[in-house]
Amino acid sequence: MKSVLITDDCHPILTEGLMALGYACDYLPNISPEETFRLIQDYEGLIINSKILVNRRFLDQAGKLRFVGRLGSGMEIVDRAYAAEKGVAVLSSPEGNRNAVAEQALGMLLALANNLIRGDKEVRRNIWARESNRGFELKGRTLGIVGFGHTGSQFAKKLQGMEMRVLAFDRYKPAGYASTWPWVEEVGIETMQETADIVSLHLPLTAETQHWVDHRFIQKCKKGVILINTSRGKCVNTVDLIEALESGNIGGACLDVFENEKPATFSEEENRMYARLHTFENVVFSPHVAGWTHESKRQLAAILLEKIRLIIQ
Repeated sequence: MKSVLITDDCHPILTEGLMALGYACDYLPNISPEETFRLIQDYEGLIINSKILVNRRFLDQAGKLRFVGRLGSGMEIVDRAYAAEKGVAVLSSPEGNRNAVAEQALGMLLALANNLIRGDKEVRRNIWARESNRGFELKGRTLGIVGFGHTGSQFAKKLQGMEMRVLAFDRYKPAGYASTWPWVEEVGIETMQETADIVSLHLPLTAETQHWVDHRFIQKCKKGVILINTSRGKCVNTVDLIEALESGNIGGACLDVFENEKPATFSEEENRMYARLHTFENVVFSPHVAGWTHESKRQLAAILLEKIRLIIQ
């Protein structure tokens, strides 16, 4: 019988569906990358989230492999070109959590604008500081979306009723990509930097986008711009972000993703860097959970299952 190795937590709809398609499923959500490498030669299918790096060495080891399914959207962990050479289909399910990411981005922005994190902490301590927690409204402000794919376009939907000017920049889409969103204006990145009060990143991690937001990028933006990053931590140079927060060139940030998301592995330099970042009250943090809701867990699995069904039939 054909078999699939599932290396991360997923909704049971995926394992049940794969079994209905004739696959034996080994559900090992706590398996290590090293153990996965040792066992992969026995499997025709592989389901991953983020911990397994499917590089050339891995693919050479996986002689029987016919498909890799990614629960989510980040494909930087898979060598897709080499997989194609080996005849291995690579599938992902970004449609499954795009709404969750969009809602999180808007929620973090509203929390920042209204000082909700600080206000909540103060009220719990019986501190009633109304004036220092006076916020600002989004109405009338300009928000730029960088990357108008699954999550970027979904975020634009959430902004439809916010009475904001919404700009979009996507280098790899032909003109007219935002035509079904009449409240969204397609612009060049320079226009966005010059006019946006808020910039939200919705980018994959590639050689091009790594440290895409750095000192030079920030210097071209409006002074006091707010940065939202729910895409990939390495798209932002953290040291440059901290310096811009200190200088006021960035007026606030909403960060769900970070360059290193494993605190136990921080170097001394990283410990100092993140400790410095965590001192800013005008930054809202969350632990890379933007796309991880109860609803998205099911949708990620269901969409991936359907894509697998299509390639094996």
